[in-house]
Amino acid sequence: MLNPQKIISLVGAIMLFVAAMLIFPLLVSLVYQEGDTIAFVQSILIVVVVGGMMFLQGRKKRDINLRSGFAVVTFGWLAMAFAGALPFYLSGAIPNFTDCVFESMSGFSTTGSSILGPHLLIESLPKGLLFWRSLTHWIGGMGIILLSLAILPLLGVGGMQLYRAEFPGPVKDKLTPRIKTTASILWGVYVLISAIEFILLWIGGMTWFDAACHTFGTMATGGFSTHTASIAAFDSRFIHYVIIIFMFIAGTNFALHFRLLKGKPGFYWKSREFRVYVVLIGIFSLVLFANNLIHQQFNSVEESFRQSLFHVIAIITTTGYGAADWELWGGFAQVLLVSLMLVGGMAGSTGGGPKVVRIMIVFRQIIVELKRLIHPQAVLPLRIGHVLVDEGIVRNVLSFILAFMLILLISTAIISAFDIDIVTSFGASIACLSNIGPGLGDVGPTDDFGHFPSTVKWILVMLMMLGRLEVFTVMVLFSRHFWRK
Repeated sequence: MLNPQKIISLVGAIMLFVAAMLIFPLLVSLVYQEGDTIAFVQSILIVVVVGGMMFLQGRKKRDINLRSGFAVVTFGWLAMAFAGALPFYLSGAIPNFTDCVFESMSGFSTTGSSILGPHLLIESLPKGLLFWRSLTHWIGGMGIILLSLAILPLLGVGGMQLYRAEFPGPVKDKLTPRIKTTASILWGVYVLISAIEFILLWIGGMTWFDAACHTFGTMATGGFSTHTASIAAFDSRFIHYVIIIFMFIAGTNFALHFRLLKGKPGFYWKSREFRVYVVLIGIFSLVLFANNLIHQQFNSVEESFRQSLFHVIAIITTTGYGAADWELWGGFAQVLLVSLMLVGGMAGSTGGGPKVVRIMIVFRQIIVELKRLIHPQAVLPLRIGHVLVDEGIVRNVLSFILAFMLILLISTAIISAFDIDIVTSFGASIACLSNIGPGLGDVGPTDDFGHFPSTVKWILVMLMMLGRLEVFTVMVLFSRHFWRK
């Protein structure tokens, strides 16, 4: 049964963690003295008081169970979004509270969609707020790693069920000590890779501030930049290639990075999902490269190749960084990139979207069904490489894809009811549900979400959370069976 006091206590603990992380942008604001220091002090005090009172509610209660765990994840993410919105609102930099929550949820969900852009320049915000905005990505990325390890296996949601060797599943409705230990190790890997990227970006010519913020956005596959022009603001091939490499790394299963640090690099190529991930990037990059060459989008072959590779990786990993306006590349290029929005990164990565392994399972199931039409009596198990996929996982994956597409279609219809054109409505929906960042139409790579009505922004906030928490983690709360004793 549900344990309300324990749920409140754990959500309070999450808020206290957010308060602790707010200290870092506070220090940045003290260095730059741009008028946002008081807002951070006020935010920390509010979050500490509210979070502390919640934490004391049930900290001595028994261990959390499965159903309470789902509630903690969903309400905890909402609490982070509201707590994270306070500095933007209290500073007056973003006067509309809906916009503040939108920006905060976009950060913690590693979406990267923003109300800042042509309507309100990113550079107009104080450095402390920009640092916090990017840091929310990095914090969200840490949470996603834990989510992939501990919560999704409980639901039996595709992906991580295929990696039991790296990720031992929960036992008897509780998180095992080994999962907590593994999460700590992978957070260490996350920090280490982040540090390497920061150093390379700094060496490449970024200031320490820009290097830190873009490291946060890359490793969490978020996409927030300190410049309205995003990565296009940095006219450096070195910086572009560094970000390409680390977006690719962030979109890869972190269990494989862990194996590499243990001296076992061969595990990368043993992973069928990794091979498909690499092949997809290769094929789509080459096709987009050819398209850009034919239409002479860039001045040199190297630039055309770099821009094509950059944006294919930015979209499939759901980072969403922009080094050029790909809406100017023609309809075919947009179809290619939108197709990748419906794929996403690998399971166990910080990337969003449905995930490569789910798409693999769907295609394998289609092949199995075609074979079954020819051989009705045959026993045709579904395999991914040498791994036999349980029928329950297949059902779960198919249900997930169906739910994902239904949510995408329904949200597109609802948003279009606000007199917003269908391309923009679909672009905004897929951008937020897949945690991409930029969409199509009026929310393309050089646009922002600030012009939407408040109601639409709240719909998009929910889509970001649904996508980031893998849909079912949130949807299960709306089941009447969930609330029964």
